[in-house]
Amino acid sequence: MACLGSSRLCARAEKLCQFGNLSQIRKKLSTTFIKSQTEIEHILSPKVQQCQNRTTTSGGLCRIGIARSMSSMQTIQPGSLPDYQIDPYRLVEDDIKLVYHQIRSILDRYSMQDELKKIAKYYFCGKGKAIRPTCIILMSRALNYHKDETTTLTNLQQSLAMYVEMIHNASLLHDDMIDLADVRRGAPSANVLWNQQQVAFAGNYILVVATMLLARHQHNEITITLADIISDLVQGEMMQLGSKETENERFAHYLNKTFRKTASLIANSLKATAIATEMNEEIVELAYQYGRNIGIAFQLVDDFLDFVASSAMMGKKTAVDLKLGLATAPVLFACEKYPELNAMIMRRFQEPNDVEKAYELVHKSHGLEQTKFLARKHCAEAVRLIQSLAESPYQKALIVLSDLVINRIK
Repeated sequence: MACLGSSRLCARAEKLCQFGNLSQIRKKLSTTFIKSQTEIEHILSPKVQQCQNRTTTSGGLCRIGIARSMSSMQTIQPGSLPDYQIDPYRLVEDDIKLVYHQIRSILDRYSMQDELKKIAKYYFCGKGKAIRPTCIILMSRALNYHKDETTTLTNLQQSLAMYVEMIHNASLLHDDMIDLADVRRGAPSANVLWNQQQVAFAGNYILVVATMLLARHQHNEITITLADIISDLVQGEMMQLGSKETENERFAHYLNKTFRKTASLIANSLKATAIATEMNEEIVELAYQYGRNIGIAFQLVDDFLDFVASSAMMGKKTAVDLKLGLATAPVLFACEKYPELNAMIMRRFQEPNDVEKAYELVHKSHGLEQTKFLARKHCAEAVRLIQSLAESPYQKALIVLSDLVINRIK
């Protein structure tokens, strides 16, 4: 992890995470969070006052500037992210459109069954966040520039962007079937429109086609690296089925599950991207660690939003994890102030009013703030890593992407 306040705190927090001393992690994060928030407000309040005295148009622009300042200052302290004026999604917009077009084409190519193709393509409508292929494309172009100052994507790099999005969407089909979700991205989920067997087969079909896409490149090291993603996804789902008895074990279990279910996909696909670009071991590890930190932060923010965002904002129901019996970071952090949550966790929030009570206690604690702060730490480390690459619009976009992960609202 990287430090938002001091390097000693981060090193200590990392060590505590490794050994599962959850209560000490909570105290460290809580103290630093409150201190940093006070400093931010002191610095920004004169700017806020200036904005309030301006016209609507200029005031709006000023508020955007302040939002960026607040965002950056919360992500890395002391100091802030440079204002690069780069939109990562706009930078790869054409690439992402091509990725989705190619995916739909390849899913059509390998099946004669119209219904199977229809289900398999359902989530490839381009309405998702596309954070994973965006990471692949930005890293590919950044590494290409770092290596020989060209940014043209190779066929293998394009296939990796397709592969990672196919694996992710296949997992969404399987998740919706397991969780009996009824909404995804603001629309009916696949298992509402089709039966469970059809959805399961469609998810499996996507996995098979993605594997065929990868196999055509005949690159053993990349194939082995990406196989870890599938293994981690399965193991993460299995881990989610159980709970640990003690608080310290529970938090370590949660972080491990978070890596396997979410971060491994980004970390290993970026590692494969660096291998495909024929980078040295140091850069390969840099790409992997950038993806690991971004992935963990992404999931932490997702868990945060499950408690604070509306269903309309998220495009799916909120407080879902509690209803599924899952204790995420906000709940685990809240346990320090409200130990009665431990019993609810062990019975997976199955007794009457458990979900409502846990939801209330999380909001009364510092659990949400500590979750967001931990996410910022991971993004700060991602930024530190990516600054080692040669400066280019794509390298800068990878830095900005960490800020977008922290400050997303859905």
